[in-house]
Amino acid sequence: MSARSEMSSFSAVVSRRAIVLFVFVGIMWAVRIADTFRPDGSSIAGVGVIPRTTDHLAGILAAPFIHANWPHLFANTLPLLVLGSMVLLSGVSEFLFVTIVCVLSAGAGTWLFGGSANHIGASGVVFGYVGYLLARPAFERRIWFALITLVVAALYGTALLWSVVPRSGISWTAHFFGFVGGVVAARLSAMRPAVR
Repeated sequence: MSARSEMSSFSAVVSRRAIVLFVFVGIMWAVRIADTFRPDGSSIAGVGVIPRTTDHLAGILAAPFIHANWPHLFANTLPLLVLGSMVLLSGVSEFLFVTIVCVLSAGAGTWLFGGSANHIGASGVVFGYVGYLLARPAFERRIWFALITLVVAALYGTALLWSVVPRSGISWTAHFFGFVGGVVAARLSAMRPAVR
């Protein structure tokens, strides 16, 4: 394989991964834009997770795409892009697997144990990515994963500890169970055969 075709192949892989990440985050932005024009303040994606009610179980899947306002979305966008890029280093299928596990874990944990409110936002996924990236070297002993863990710990260590402390207006359950989902995804991922 020539250097030119290797570079072209590398560019295609990077482009595909970037598109997946930007589509995921872009859906959140599209929902927030549409919600801005709704006079009743509701979301086109629903109400999010309402703990222990069966009427809105779809909110478990929709909650990461719903944000209360622009600052809420801004606060989740940069961590999603940074941490999502790090998860994508292992490939698109790994990113999709980790994201699905984190969404389900954060949503189900919040549905079971969350306070009575509607829980929205992508921070459960953000903390899921943190959990995955921190736990990955424990299950797959590679220097690359250990280096990523050091970067994640330096960038998000304090935020991680602060965000699982129960406070009004913050869904600590989504943060906690998202993190747990990330650890579970790291373990399950290490048990799966590598997909190239």
